[in-house]
Amino acid sequence: MSDGRGVRGVKSASRTVALLELLAARGEEPSRLDQLAEELGVPRSSMYQLLRTLVDCGWVRTDATGSLYGIGIRALLTGTSYLDGDRRIRAVRPYLDEASDALGETIHLARLDGGDVVYLATRESHEYLRTISRVGRRVPAHAGALGKALLAERPDSELPLPDGPLTALTENTHTTRAALLADLAGVRERGYSVDRQETVTGIAGFGFALRYDTPATDAISCSVPVARLTPDHEARIVAVMREIRAKIEAHLPRAPGAPDWR
Repeated sequence: MSDGRGVRGVKSASRTVALLELLAARGEEPSRLDQLAEELGVPRSSMYQLLRTLVDCGWVRTDATGSLYGIGIRALLTGTSYLDGDRRIRAVRPYLDEASDALGETIHLARLDGGDVVYLATRESHEYLRTISRVGRRVPAHAGALGKALLAERPDSELPLPDGPLTALTENTHTTRAALLADLAGVRERGYSVDRQETVTGIAGFGFALRYDTPATDAISCSVPVARLTPDHEARIVAVMREIRAKIEAHLPRAPGAPDWR
């Protein structure tokens, strides 16, 4: 096992990362030792030792019986450090507030991670307050405004898409490469993406890539219930979000000496 630079991976480290990602993906659903060992192809004894080490370090939690496992609080602390330590996230937050104040709709900032986008910040609609934060959650890039805005910044031959049919989140999600490519051509022409109930039924979205990197890795979007989306409101959303994007890009040229994170 090696990375793209030919550096041989460390098996124990890879196994630990795979376990933490699996537990994180399961969220509130607890996992048993045998389930984890089978899914990751790890001997039961080795999995038990790894779990106990991670429990002692706070990366994994277990129940009173010691038979159920879930992601631990250390994962939250590390994720918070990522958000706090990224100057671009800090710099964009005031502009998300500005867009939210101007439109009264839900505003997102997300980053492309492989074939998914990960939410980095959200400002909720003035009409509706969610009780569960989207920050840290993943959505397939082909399935929504944020992801399509970022995919459109890349040549069709370099899109991070899986082989075969694309995952459908609603009946409107593109499930074929041909349909997605046709949509991305429209994104490039108009300069922003449109999600018409492709991620969540009843919700439309408008996505704008932030071009302070080439190709762009971050994007902002505005989400709105289709019941409120009149032609005039859509035109205003696009105008405001274009302006917000321009302000962010003007404010965030790459700083001299700043790490070029990959």
